[in-house]
Amino acid sequence: MQQDKLMKRTAIYCLVFVLTAMSAILYYSASKIIVVADVAQDEVAQNTDSTIEAPVGIAVLEDKNHINIDRGNQNTNYFCIPMPEDVRVEEVTIENHYMDRELWVNIEPKDMDGRETFYEENGVYGNCTDVLTGHFDVEKDKICLRFELTDVYEYHSIFEDNTLYVEFMTPKESYDKIIVIDPAYGLNDMGVSVNGVNAKDITLEIAKALKAKLDETDIKVYYTRMDDSNPSMDSRVELAADTKADMLIRIEVGSAESSKQYGTEAIYNSRFFIPGFGSVELADILEREVVTAISGKANGLLEAAGEDVVINNATVPAATIKVGYLTNGQEYILLQREDYIQRIAEGIYQAVIKAYEEQGK
Repeated sequence: MQQDKLMKRTAIYCLVFVLTAMSAILYYSASKIIVVADVAQDEVAQNTDSTIEAPVGIAVLEDKNHINIDRGNQNTNYFCIPMPEDVRVEEVTIENHYMDRELWVNIEPKDMDGRETFYEENGVYGNCTDVLTGHFDVEKDKICLRFELTDVYEYHSIFEDNTLYVEFMTPKESYDKIIVIDPAYGLNDMGVSVNGVNAKDITLEIAKALKAKLDETDIKVYYTRMDDSNPSMDSRVELAADTKADMLIRIEVGSAESSKQYGTEAIYNSRFFIPGFGSVELADILEREVVTAISGKANGLLEAAGEDVVINNATVPAATIKVGYLTNGQEYILLQREDYIQRIAEGIYQAVIKAYEEQGK
């Protein structure tokens, strides 16, 4: 009898515990949701007008539709963005436009009625130290908020009580391994062009193939471009410095007066000495791994020319891999083949992995 009472009492306690736990979970889910709909700039579809070459890395924001920033109340670690009434978390997307030093917040409510003027009347607040300015644009079914930041940041975000809370962090606070990949050229800078085949397109295809491989690792990769844009040379260098990257790898295509010139070479920064693993070591690994992957000819390592701004001005291990000569008949054909592009990307990928092994990471 006593045992039956004890079992009943235990069952009641268990039931109460389960109901309490479920209530807490439901409350938490309803009121506090981590925003997972976020993308980096290299995953954002860009609409680039090839007739305009805007300076990437410098925020170009219009004075109209200014968002008021209340800098008086910073008793929180979060940058606080109020949302229009009844906006749900799945209707909010965050984009990290790191080359522009901008954070975009896209809001796509099912009903835009009355929400077009929300940010004319409501500003942002909280920890605004890393935010310079804010603007908003209203489209047919979307509100886009654009915040110009002081630097390159990563972030954590929480959606709670119709407010988006953003906590900014430096890349090194978020990632242990960081590299910058720089596909050369872009927009009106075609690089070498032969019979309508442009070096700018080849370097971009290699970067895209490389991204598919590096996305499967624990390495954070920043790309200076993943579309037909042309960031300034200085902004490409600054990306590596601002993210405190472990290395910068530039991808180029060669050209020569003689059609007999072919092969692969790596170019390194001889001006900035880094003890241990530096630019010459990175260049050596790049050339060896790419030549092995494509079963090609190694032309050796070269010091960067004086006008090579990206490599010479880099303050991290930096090297260019010149993947072949478009002016050579055979490499002209090879550099248009998808399987060859994949092999080049595999070579660069293996070089990155081995570079980290040499660094002991």
